[in-house]
Amino acid sequence: MMVKMLVHVTAVECVGPRAIRVWFDDQAVKDVDLSQELWGEVFEPLRDPDFFRQVYVNEETGTIEWPNGADLAPTFLYEKGVGVSTS
Repeated sequence: MMVKMLVHVTAVECVGPRAIRVWFDDQAVKDVDLSQELWGEVFEPLRDPDFFRQVYVNEETGTIEWPNGADLAPTFLYEKGVGVSTS
């Protein structure tokens, strides 16, 4: 039986018009390209690079969020992200 690990986001930084670098509580750092993910009413404003850059970590939920309430699950970000070497 595979046990799914629960991860939380500890930090986030924009690295492109629709891309973010995400730090997780298991020490992983991943770049996540969201250019193909921003569809639907709540994500539409995120297509504006200025609004997209307003991403922040909601410490209560342990994931990223934007001022309009849009958020993405940490497990989605972890699975979609590409590992970054921090050394």
